[in-house]
Amino acid sequence: MKRNIFVRSLTGKAAYEEDSEIVERKGIGHPDTICDNVAEQVSIALSKYYLDEFGVVMHHNVDKGLLVGGIASPFYNGGEIVEPIELTIVGRAIKEKNRRSLPVDEIAIEAMRKWLKENIRHLDAENHIITKVKIRPGSQGLVELFERFGKGEVPLSNDTSIGAGFYPFDELEKTVYKTEKLLNSGETKRKYPFIGEDIKVIGIRNKEKIRLTVAMATVDKYIQGLDDYIDKIRKVKELLLKEISLGLNLEVEINTADSYEDESIYLTVTGTSAEQGDDGQVGRGNRVNGLITPYRPMSLEAAAGKNPISHIGKIYNLFANDLSKAIVETGLADEAYVYIASEIGKPINQPQVLDIRVKGKKIDNEAIRIIAEEMLDEMPNLWKKVIEGKYQIA
Repeated sequence: MKRNIFVRSLTGKAAYEEDSEIVERKGIGHPDTICDNVAEQVSIALSKYYLDEFGVVMHHNVDKGLLVGGIASPFYNGGEIVEPIELTIVGRAIKEKNRRSLPVDEIAIEAMRKWLKENIRHLDAENHIITKVKIRPGSQGLVELFERFGKGEVPLSNDTSIGAGFYPFDELEKTVYKTEKLLNSGETKRKYPFIGEDIKVIGIRNKEKIRLTVAMATVDKYIQGLDDYIDKIRKVKELLLKEISLGLNLEVEINTADSYEDESIYLTVTGTSAEQGDDGQVGRGNRVNGLITPYRPMSLEAAAGKNPISHIGKIYNLFANDLSKAIVETGLADEAYVYIASEIGKPINQPQVLDIRVKGKKIDNEAIRIIAEEMLDEMPNLWKKVIEGKYQIA
């Protein structure tokens, strides 16, 4: 079957060519990002269980999740959690096979707690947060679509949906991404242990000038008083200006809601605003490339927690990013945008349309079409990289 692949020139001004641009990244400890990552780990854990027990990944989607913030009393040198956070993952999964009940809920809870323990340093996964799952059996129709995969055939799309991606990042995008990654790196945490995991970075570029507004939770037990807090914020600002600027016309502001006169500062017990200041939800944070980029192609699908076999909301967004990157890194274009749409019930590698838009001095449309065909042929194997944890989902 001939695929509907279109390759055309990318027209108009790119985001980085405009006078202004906005980019955002929600760090690993942000309530929305917590929800995304936990949902994804539940999907991966279920996929591995099904694979180990039955030799095949079975139908599941655990892509709905809600974090209800707790109540905390942070204080210099260490406060306390008054009421725990509640985190619930909701979805569908095969819970019974051959009259045998499967431990789906137990696997999900274990995966949730494991991620929290490994990634939010000062959050006690046993006492600071209540983890729940509401997983029910899937609809017969979607389960039947999925079962094609178990027979060794190309999976059928579980939805009519879209994916979008682009490559490469521009200067502002790289700066925002690098800033959060630096502040949440192991090396930075060892040197500045008072930095929490809940870090949100918004970058605004006005012509050549970049302004970063960083919301950064601090961990109260490392803060001795207001003067100490002010000094520590100053040191982080110096770190960013040293490590991130690198020739950029860069301005950095941290915790702009602070009021030193009122001694109202961003102090937490656990390093995340989930303890009191904010709630979270799957799909409200970063796209699969790790950023929120309103000036670029961007799907609103929540990729986290969707099964990696047939759920287009995950597969097509990962594929769009992979294809745009492959086109640029093989020298076929300087920049690529990819849009792809599925049709429910049709093979996942037979999209309704694959629209590729490229920019560069020398564009070889036929070579781009060939690489797109090759990657579509390989799409049914994309799930293997997902459950190996090779993809960033948030």
